[in-house]
Amino acid sequence: MTLKPRFLWGGGVVVVAALAVAVALMWKPAIAPITAPPPASFDAQTRLAGARVVALGDCIVCHTAKGGQPFAGGLPLATPFGTIYATNITPDVETGIGSWSLEAFTRAVRHGVARDGHLLYPAFPYIHFTHMSDGDISAAYAYLMTREPVKATAPANELIFPLNFRPLLAFWNVLFLHPGADVADASKDAQWNRGKLLVDGLGHCASCHSPLNPIGGEKLGHAFDGGVVDGWEAPPLNALGTAPKPWTQAQLVTYLRTGRASEHGAAAGPMLPVTRDLATVPEEDVQAIAAYILSIQKHEPVATRALTTDATLSPEAQNGALLFAASCAQCHGPHAPMQSIGERPSLAFSTAVNATTPRNAIQMMLNGIDWHGEDTLNYMPAFSQVYSDQQIADLASYIRAAYSQRGPWQDVEATVAKVRKENDAR
Repeated sequence: MTLKPRFLWGGGVVVVAALAVAVALMWKPAIAPITAPPPASFDAQTRLAGARVVALGDCIVCHTAKGGQPFAGGLPLATPFGTIYATNITPDVETGIGSWSLEAFTRAVRHGVARDGHLLYPAFPYIHFTHMSDGDISAAYAYLMTREPVKATAPANELIFPLNFRPLLAFWNVLFLHPGADVADASKDAQWNRGKLLVDGLGHCASCHSPLNPIGGEKLGHAFDGGVVDGWEAPPLNALGTAPKPWTQAQLVTYLRTGRASEHGAAAGPMLPVTRDLATVPEEDVQAIAAYILSIQKHEPVATRALTTDATLSPEAQNGALLFAASCAQCHGPHAPMQSIGERPSLAFSTAVNATTPRNAIQMMLNGIDWHGEDTLNYMPAFSQVYSDQQIADLASYIRAAYSQRGPWQDVEATVAKVRKENDAR
């Protein structure tokens, strides 16, 4: 055989082998459907354990559309690559998971593969859920399979090419999916290990609180450095020690269970419903989460400055001061009843006011915090229809200058316009 035929033959073998590997990665077999098991087939203790698991995993938050039935899907999840709609995980046979066996459910949770074999998008955080125990997965399955079935089909995803071609997710999984049980650290106590398991696994905190790389994976070496979710900044969880008053474990537990913490502020945006879920789980779980998060602090110094006086306010901040007196001082002024009687924290301690960018402060002013019935602890009216971009920017400039010892925000009005455009597109 001459050199050329040998080369061609060898090259053909490589191509065939590569194609075989690609097919093996991209093709996953279907798991046979089952007859939906009757709710009575799951014992009460397992269902109760499942309610705890589902709450810790925030399943209802992502799988319930605004105004929709619990777990019936349809919630639009905005990503840099387009919109993904959450699926129906009620036990409806036609549109939900009613025909899924525990085996199919486990494969989806741990490997991101649906019952029929198609790959799930990593907006579903299976790269974290993959570390869940068999017991937790079985309990979650029992709980979900005993919910009220809802017939609801999620809208088609709206993703850019080629990311709308699901088989390519197989190669994404090679990079970011690392199955296997989480190994306990023998040098740490049981609470720390429980907290790490919940934060890194079931709670999937890094999926929101970490920056993403250009292909949508969590940026290597930057876990918990902060991210952006649904137009809100998910603040860095490893910088809680650099707050104007560093977080304590008691404050973090209170915040995670109630949505409000003394000397820090109130939850809003995507975090608010998470706190409502965490309010339903045993406090020991939240204590463990808080203990672990406080153990990963970086303690890097933050530059500060003296607070700006009225005489040195910029023209924009001076305009903002007038708007603040008209619309905000009743609740946030130093002598407001909400602070003197209601013991609400000063804006000087607010995470949003002291953040690196004005995004969350702008979102708070535009959207407020919705009234949530009898269990409402935090409420703020929305000003998106009241003030222009320039006025919102002036307000943001004022509260930054008057309440934070960190430097002024840049390009505030442009950020307001960007955030408002993002919100309108949702």
